[in-house]
Amino acid sequence: MKNTGIIRHIDELGRITLPIELRRSLNISEKDPVQVYVEDDKIILTKVEAKDIFDGSTEDLITYRGKKVSRRSIMELVKLADLSVTE
Repeated sequence: MKNTGIIRHIDELGRITLPIELRRSLNISEKDPVQVYVEDDKIILTKVEAKDIFDGSTEDLITYRGKKVSRRSIMELVKLADLSVTE
């Protein structure tokens, strides 16, 4: 684990601010979802990437009923259901 030398204080609401340099280097933007993990005595933040619910791919995603699905998975499901698609 790399030590950045950055120290932040927790405010009265339990929040911390991630420095802009860190957000830029990790490509974290305002409103991006971040997952919180606890490992032993460490708190680990991980940027949540949108992924296909079937195969985990991150390309060409469509939101359907709140879930991310890739066009490739949709086409595979169409074939599995023995349907045809007209575009």
